Amino acid sequence: MQTNLSEQSKLLPRAEEADKILRTCVHCGFCNATCPTYQLLGDELDGPRGRIYLIKQVLEGAPATAKAQLHLDRCLTCRNCETTCPSGVDYHNLLDIGRAVIDQAVPRPASQRLLRQGLRALAPNPHLFKTLLQIGATFRPLLPRGIEAKLPHDLPAAGERPAPRHARRVLMLEGCVQPGLSPNTNAATARVLDRLGISVIPAPEAGCCGALDYHLDAQAMGLDRARRNIDAWWPHLENGAEAIVQTASGCGAFIKDYGHLLERDPVYAAKAQRVSELALDLVQVLAEEPLERVCAATDQRIAFHCPCTLQHAQKLGGAVEAVLTRLGFNLTAVPDSHLCCGSAGTYSITQPELARQLRDNKLNALESGHPEVIATANIGCQSHLNSAGRTPVRHWIELVDQALR
Repeated sequence: MQTNLSEQSKLLPRAEEADKILRTCVHCGFCNATCPTYQLLGDELDGPRGRIYLIKQVLEGAPATAKAQLHLDRCLTCRNCETTCPSGVDYHNLLDIGRAVIDQAVPRPASQRLLRQGLRALAPNPHLFKTLLQIGATFRPLLPRGIEAKLPHDLPAAGERPAPRHARRVLMLEGCVQPGLSPNTNAATARVLDRLGISVIPAPEAGCCGALDYHLDAQAMGLDRARRNIDAWWPHLENGAEAIVQTASGCGAFIKDYGHLLERDPVYAAKAQRVSELALDLVQVLAEEPLERVCAATDQRIAFHCPCTLQHAQKLGGAVEAVLTRLGFNLTAVPDSHLCCGSAGTYSITQPELARQLRDNKLNALESGHPEVIATANIGCQSHLNSAGRTPVRHWIELVDQALR
């Protein structure tokens, strides 16, 4: 499409990028066919094409409005539209640019500001988050249903985590909420990798990947977290660590974007690009390893929920399913497996009604094959799907860990 950015918009750091993305779009509308919010709401402005027009209007000088902000807020950033788009529109980066411009021009109501600030303060602090989870579990019967449903049920113990002992070494992003919501995930990962001759080495200085801040009106803070992680990982990478492994696909998608997001930073650009290149989802590591040598065959009946950040952002759809099939798991068919479950980072908290509808639709699809358990690859999806109290949902590496000989 043709563009005519305003003089003010031309001064934005990412103005050239936004203009290029807008010009790529041919407004064909194929994206709406796979957009979860457009399917639910049927509003052109709640689909990618409509949101692109809203961003275009603002960048061309139209006033930013609360209505435009609402339609951008409703986007899950699932990136399903990017998979569908025949023109290769880089939608999520345009959305980030547009959101930043509109959020700066349109003050949010106090309730929204407090919610977003609270999430940014709580979630990236694993010790505080874990403490509040324990308090919440104690007072579970007294909590409102919406909050109570978010608390995990019957957490498995993390189990023993092997000490580093192998020549092959990897770093692992420990995550923010995962140690509290699913403490066994990273421990199970370390055990499986250890049996394959790969040690997970600690990097305690690393913290939140930055995605939460970046997508909650604090892009500069999110990038600062990225820089701190690069500083924490860099000495280990120089000393031979072969990868930075993520067990949460949402975090992995953001870390793989470090190189792009920091490409204009003269101090961090080269390091960020290297970190992005070495950032691997767990399945990218295990797909190349002889798991059959260390795991016993199993025919457990499972449904796999492939998170949007795995299939649309990282383009790894089918990778986990292939590993699980190799090990003998009986994978059930999942209709509309491309659609989002509604978790989308903090979306299930900031847009609870839409998130519940998407969650229930996704569970109906996942349960249609009558699985014993649902497996996934992202803690947000795992927690959101589990909040319905239906078929139990676990990280797929825990099932592989159980199959170790």
